[in-house]
Amino acid sequence: MDGPLPTIYLARHGETAWSVSGQHTGLTDLPLTPRGEQNARNLEGRLAGLTFAKVFTSPLQRATRTCELAGFGGQAESERLLVEWDYGQYEGLRSVEIRQERPDWQLFRDGCPGGETPSDVGARADQMVQRVRAIEGDVLLFSSGHFLRVLAARWLGLAPAEGKLFLLSTASVCALGYEHDRTRPVIRLWNDCRHVCH
Repeated sequence: MDGPLPTIYLARHGETAWSVSGQHTGLTDLPLTPRGEQNARNLEGRLAGLTFAKVFTSPLQRATRTCELAGFGGQAESERLLVEWDYGQYEGLRSVEIRQERPDWQLFRDGCPGGETPSDVGARADQMVQRVRAIEGDVLLFSSGHFLRVLAARWLGLAPAEGKLFLLSTASVCALGYEHDRTRPVIRLWNDCRHVCH
């Protein structure tokens, strides 16, 4: 463990029809839009020159397709821990629709009826953090926005609810790492979208 400190790169999947409309997309297995596919291809250039000891992707097609188009399909392992937040009864709804019935609702505080609580998602994120911290070398993860926001919070030792502080765009790249040693986790890069076509 005396080598360079590893970096964990996060790639959010490319655009889907529901990410455009603002509908909560948990376990609904939507494809990428044409622009989502283009931005996933653009990830290949953004990640060029980096090598990874391991690449993991959510099994949902929006993540696996992003991974493939970014050039990592042959290296990636499917990982169920990386699926998006299960929104339960709120699947497919927009926040404005949910707040018509629950005006004070906040995902990162309240979770979803029939779906996951913030602590449920946090527990999955903790398992993924443990897994990547045990790998020697850099790691690349393809997943979805709300899960990755909780993962970043847990990487830093923050409560899952603090994922609300980390806005994340489709096809963006982030990097988690350490300062000085492995006892000091940090965010090295967040929501890098310079390769994304809007």
